[in-house]
This record gives sequence, structure tokens and C-alpha cells, in this order.
Amino acid sequence: MARSEAAPSLTLIPADEARRILAETPPVAKERVALADAVGRVLAEPFAAPADLPGERRAVMDGYAVRGADVAGASALSPVVLAVTGNVPMGDVFPRAVGVGEAVAIATGGWLPPGADTVVMVEHTAPMDGGARVEISRGVARGANVVERGEDLTRGAAVLPGGRRLRPQDLAMLATFGVTRLEVYRRPRVAVLSTGNELCDPGEAPRPGQVRDANQTALGAQVQGAGCDVTRAGMVPDDATALRRAIARLLDDHDAILLSGGSSIGVKDVAADALADLEPPGILFHGIDIRPGKPTLFARAGRKPVVGMPGFPTSSLIVFDAFMRAMLWRLGGEGARDPWPARRAARIGREHRSVVGREDYLRVRIVEREGGVWAEPLPGGSATLSNVVFAHGLVRVDAAAPGLAAGEPVDVLLY
Repeated sequence: MARSEAAPSLTLIPADEARRILAETPPVAKERVALADAVGRVLAEPFAAPADLPGERRAVMDGYAVRGADVAGASALSPVVLAVTGNVPMGDVFPRAVGVGEAVAIATGGWLPPGADTVVMVEHTAPMDGGARVEISRGVARGANVVERGEDLTRGAAVLPGGRRLRPQDLAMLATFGVTRLEVYRRPRVAVLSTGNELCDPGEAPRPGQVRDANQTALGAQVQGAGCDVTRAGMVPDDATALRRAIARLLDDHDAILLSGGSSIGVKDVAADALADLEPPGILFHGIDIRPGKPTLFARAGRKPVVGMPGFPTSSLIVFDAFMRAMLWRLGGEGARDPWPARRAARIGREHRSVVGREDYLRVRIVEREGGVWAEPLPGGSATLSNVVFAHGLVRVDAAAPGLAAGEPVDVLLY
């Protein structure tokens, strides 16, 4: 690999600048898949309606297809009696037009016969003469209980934008128009790798000075939740050469790598050294003005993101939620999405002092008291894992704010 510029020391950039750089992540390649396999995949090209939907006028109620002019004046005191000339078989069409004074039995979803423009609900009818005639006891407006051709969608209408993660209802729409295969973005392959001499496997008993590796489990789950395939690639000691080799190996068959630990600037923090040899553009930033998660590092080896995440699980979890999930969405072809679609209005339970220019993320529990909803910050810093376990969500303190006053309205970004 060509050598990039020397790895910079920790220089903080604003959170919004980090988001801008992450948003420039290019997507993976496209592939064609069967419609039945497309749920949760990201549509590569926009889809427009190739025809009107429905293609013909259809009944939306069980009853009788009639001419609206024949039944407009019907009532319980003055019912209208029509001759029943047949019925609309499901999956077929009526062979002739409905004439004046005639009715044709029809089921929900049936195509209206020519000449009919209205459906009278079966509840407002009574059969006569063994079904040869029908009594209509309530007037209905012309066009009632009918969906017109193109009423749902007209030919050429925009339906699904490119970059949309497909849901079951989206697949139903595609199936309605006869789509059986479609082009989607390939699911990104992401490797999660932990670094640190102090780590051991979760199934091992830690020796004195060791801790069990929690980040590989947590980051792997977050990566899967972002719609990617994850490889839990194990642990690497605090050795830049060993980490460099592991990264080179993983880049061969992965679209992105998330490193956990080693992104700070201490003696044993080796991520920046290991990433200095990446294919250009290399390291794009090392340090975001946020708390927690300040030492986050982001690089690209060609088109492939390589991220140095904080070592403390709490910091890593929050940085992923606040920054990396949206980056992986873009890697997988999705357009801009709100990474926090679930929010709840509340008032902050106590004063919080921040630093202008730094974006803070408070872990909070939601409580109802004094007739209102309160977001109570939980104790503990980035080394405390329980505060994300007990939290209902996060409160983001804007970089331009000096903090929050007790009782100030906030949005809780819900987990």
C-alpha cells in the first residue's frame, strides 16, 4: 500500500465537521436479488409506477354493482328494486354491460362491469324472487364504494426512492407491479477488531490487570443493527506492526473495519501509527470535540472506512450511535436518515455545565413527576458502563451551548 501522510496527533474537529466527513463515505457495489430476499435491503434505483394502480375500477365492498342514477333516491320508505342479471366471478370479469334498472352481484376487489359506476353495500339490500331481483333500501352517491382506475397510483408516479431500506409493504407494492428481481446495494461486510494487551475473551477468567473484551460483542451487535454483515475478528495486542497486518488482512474481504481501543495518544495507543500506512486518503481526522468519545479516529483506505473507536465500552457505544451508524447506512447505499427517529420531550433534571464548542451526550433516565416528564442524568463518566445500561436514552448538548439549566426543555434521543 502507498504510504499516506504521517499520522497526526490528537487534534479535535467540531462534531458537525466529523459528520460532514463521514457523510462522504461512498457506497458499496450493487447486486440483483430476488424480491423474496429483498426485505431489509437498500434499493439501488428509484422505482416509479409502470402502470395505473388499480388498472381498472374495483369494488371495495361486497354488494351490487349498479348505475348510480338508478339508486340515488332509494330509502327505507321508498326502496328501489333492480333486476339481478348475474355476478362478477372473483378473478374474472362480467361479460356484458349493466343496463338501466339492473344490478350485478360483486365481491370486494371485483372489477366493475361496464356501465356500472357505484356499489351498493350488501347490508343495504334484500334479495327478492329467489335472487332474481334485489331491493335497495338506502340511496348512495354515484361512485360510492368504488376505487377508480389510477386512484392509488398513476403511471409514472414516484413510489420508492433509491437508497430506501425495503420494508414488507414496499415488497408488496413491487409484487403488485410484477417485479420479481431488483437491484439493491450489496450488504456491507464490516470487521470489528479489538486492541489492547489488557483484554481477554469474555469466556475467560481475567488475570490481574486484565478485563474482558465487551466492545467486540457490543460493536458487532450495533453493526448488525445497521444492516451490515459483521465479522468479529478477535483481539490484537498493543503492537502497531501486528495491528497493521491485521488491518491489511481484513481489508482484502471487508468493506469497513471498526477498531476498538488504541485511538488515543497514550504510549500504548497504536491505532494512528498502524493506520499511517493506509492507501490514500488515509487518516481524515483524529479527534472529535465531543464527550464521551473524544479520541475517535476516522480513515479511508481507498473507498473503505477504517475507524478507531474509543476503548471504554460506554464511549464506543455512544460514538457509534451518534456518528458511525449513519456512516454505515451510507456505506450500504442509504440516503440521509435521522439516526434518532425516536425522541421524547422532557425537562432536564439538573444543571449540566459544558464547554462551548464541545458536543456532550448525557445518559438519562425518563421519570414522570410533578405533572411532567423529566430526563434525569445518570452518574458516572465514560468508564461507567451501567449508565448506558440503565439509561432510556441520551440528551445531546449542542456544541454552541454552555450547558443546560435545570428544568430546561430537551429532546431525549431514545434507545
